[in-house]
Amino acid sequence: MGRQLAARLVAPLAALLVALVLVLVPALAPGIAWAGPVDWREVPASSDGRQWWDAGSLRISKGGNLTALSRFQPAAPDSPEGGQRPAASSLYVMEIDCGQHLFRDTSVNGIPQWGSSWQAAGVDDLIERTIEAVCTAGAELLAGS
Repeated sequence: MGRQLAARLVAPLAALLVALVLVLVPALAPGIAWAGPVDWREVPASSDGRQWWDAGSLRISKGGNLTALSRFQPAAPDSPEGGQRPAASSLYVMEIDCGQHLFRDTSVNGIPQWGSSWQAAGVDDLIERTIEAVCTAGAELLAGS
């Protein structure tokens, strides 16, 4: 009798658990984006590597700034054998303050960066080009917010 009762309770409890996860995870981590088609746009490469941003990920943050998914691939190191192997790329969710030309990474490779600081692009050409491209593409979104 105990096993029959347990078997009858497992399915509804599992369904409830899945429903709770689907409801609570987005509420607890609003920076997480669900998978969907990406529209990678590459900015001109530099000696530091290559960078892309996803036009389909542009959103307005709670603070009224733009957010976008970006991908950075460091330049391949020169190997003594003459061949070059591409370095692994990293994924970032960037929040960009277009008015002040600042950015901060709110997620790196899917790990939230709580309390990340605002930074200027400085001499980083890839970040500078990404900020320019994202702010240009998101100007209409910003105007409507």
